[in-house]
Amino acid sequence: MSAGEWSDPAHVAHYLSRTGGSGRGEEGDRALLELIAPGARRVLDLGTGDGRLLALLKAAFPGLQGVGVDSSRLMLDAACSRFAGEDSVELIEHDLAQPLGDLGRFDAVVSSLAIHHLEHERKRELYGEVLRALVPGGTFANLEHVASPSERLHRAFFAAIEEPLEREDPSDRLIDVETQLGWLREHGFQDVDCHWKWRELAVLTGVRPL
Repeated sequence: MSAGEWSDPAHVAHYLSRTGGSGRGEEGDRALLELIAPGARRVLDLGTGDGRLLALLKAAFPGLQGVGVDSSRLMLDAACSRFAGEDSVELIEHDLAQPLGDLGRFDAVVSSLAIHHLEHERKRELYGEVLRALVPGGTFANLEHVASPSERLHRAFFAAIEEPLEREDPSDRLIDVETQLGWLREHGFQDVDCHWKWRELAVLTGVRPL
């Protein structure tokens, strides 16, 4: 991941302007929220950005305790502003390119448009760390930017989101859905599935066995 991009205010502002809040992004958000058990009390958000997904989860699940990690100080500053005065959210500066370490155990681990910035082998390793961070029966739900099966479909995705291909994020490291579902199965997740997909957006999910 290029740390320089995420310390650039213009890059961060553009990224935040393009994520969530309308159209297909809202569909993906709803699909992810459907996967979280009503009794969930503690959730880890990987690459929390400005805390948008954590805020949606807290609105849907009153009393939820959230932990958000991100490597960008600008993103975390925005998240701090969003959750100012709330003691139910802990924000941690951490680069997902490095091992998560012990953050405790969680009823759910979520992520939105973050993990695709990692190199492929690190994605695979991270999925194993996610499994270990979940309580038995806990859910991993990842709303992700995934690779298209062809260059033509990749270009069609950018046309559909009305984003010039020249603005493609240079830190993107896209890989297909099936490879990632295979990694989840290899680590021992159950009920592995692509819960929702639209072009290059997909919700990938798995459950830690009881």
